[in-house]
Amino acid sequence: MSIDLKGRIALVTGASRGIGYFTALELAKAGAHVIACARTVGGLEDLDDAIKAAGGTATLVPFDLTDMAAIDALGGSIYERWGKLDILVANAGMLGVISPIGHIEAKVWEKVMTVNVTATWRLIRSVDPLLQKSDQGRALILSSGAAHKCKPFWGVYSASKAAVEAIARTWAAESERLPLKIVSIDPGATRTAMRAQAVPGEDPETLPHPREIAEELLPLCGPDLTETGKLYVVREDALKAYRLPE
Repeated sequence: MSIDLKGRIALVTGASRGIGYFTALELAKAGAHVIACARTVGGLEDLDDAIKAAGGTATLVPFDLTDMAAIDALGGSIYERWGKLDILVANAGMLGVISPIGHIEAKVWEKVMTVNVTATWRLIRSVDPLLQKSDQGRALILSSGAAHKCKPFWGVYSASKAAVEAIARTWAAESERLPLKIVSIDPGATRTAMRAQAVPGEDPETLPHPREIAEELLPLCGPDLTETGKLYVVREDALKAYRLPE
């Protein structure tokens, strides 16, 4: 499917590697100008080179998601330069530890919640007025099957992603009369550094490459998306949408 995003402004967090990197690249290939955010400057520069090689354009914004002042200022900076935002891909996140709940250090729990939950909320708060100015605003909030499976030892990550999904669903309900469409994404097991950290004995070659996930997500950033408040799950056969219980 060919998606035309010329003239669109897209913001992608966690864009220096993995799903964020390849989603940013696909958005740029489709014609969007990508605002790429991540901590790792080298990864952002690699992305910029790849985007330029594909004929696209990007603006690099290196910052840490624990820097709440930077998140709060981001919306204003985007407004001053472009006046709107069309696409948000809130991809950045961290695993924390695979550990019994009672053994998780407080500082680890608090950092995961800060990066995965609080930073996502602050980001939404910062850019929501801009997305409302778009005639086809789209927001993809990256979640995980961990939010529903709640497997042993995955407590902090599962809790953080369940919270992120609750935020996305609430935001979608509040915006249902607007052109803005907001969905959560469960990409499934993917060949990323986070997955390798979580399951170190797994053969990465058995997992989809993040490029494949990005290609599945691109249509959700375009005009054909009509649903909001849904969870989209990437499966082996297709991207499937599920409406969670009210």
